Amino acid sequence: MRYLHLLLSCLLLTGGMRLAAQDFSQYSNEAFYQKGDTLRYRLLMPANYDTHKKYPLIVFLHGSGERGWDNNAQLLHGGELFLRDSIRNKYPAFVLFPQCPGNTTWAPMNFLRDSTGKIVKADFPADAAPTVPGGLVISLLDSLARSGKIDNKRIYIGGLSLGGMGTFYLITRRPDLFAAAFPICGAGNVATADRFAKKVPLWIFHGDDDKVVPVEASRAYNEKLKSLGADVKYTEYEGVGHNSWDNAFHEPELVKWLMEHKRK
Repeated sequence: MRYLHLLLSCLLLTGGMRLAAQDFSQYSNEAFYQKGDTLRYRLLMPANYDTHKKYPLIVFLHGSGERGWDNNAQLLHGGELFLRDSIRNKYPAFVLFPQCPGNTTWAPMNFLRDSTGKIVKADFPADAAPTVPGGLVISLLDSLARSGKIDNKRIYIGGLSLGGMGTFYLITRRPDLFAAAFPICGAGNVATADRFAKKVPLWIFHGDDDKVVPVEASRAYNEKLKSLGADVKYTEYEGVGHNSWDNAFHEPELVKWLMEHKRK
């Protein structure tokens, strides 16, 4: 399904939320520069880091409410997950949380507005060039892949809402880069699923009562990927609204599932 009903007020749903008193100081404060553009990001080192080893890399793309320039808000959802001792000690990895500047998106999309200016539809063009933040994420990952510190066959990506849209777009754009992906309450151009279907395993999450990004978006990807013989898991939460990431982050097998995949 190419077109989705997206209300402007819902896109900004989490805009007023702020980080709780969680200590995220273990995520270093970084920035990536390219041709006059800047991508701010936070980076978590593997537990008991050994400079002689290479580690997997997990990239997480936040939603619309965490956009900005503070290089902090993007940790609101998901930052705590990767700090859990049960995760860090069992699955040592680099964890990257880039921040998308305000009024921009991870994936290219066109909005259709009604006479009042309210967004009523979003179109995800199949072959549009990356947005500046999306392009910077790709360039940063390519740079990290050349660093000698990353296991380049074990780069994973996930995201929620706007970040779920970015996840679908980036694995479509660069299926050669990622070993697995986990989009949460995302959406995209389902017609392009054949570009990554046989290359990137997916675990898709969505709440069936989502009023922001309709669950039909993920259902359509699931059905299309199954028809293409892809390696896809689909989890739909009954009675759950847009914040299905809360459920996904408590899936005991999520990180284990990621780490089981290795790009050929």
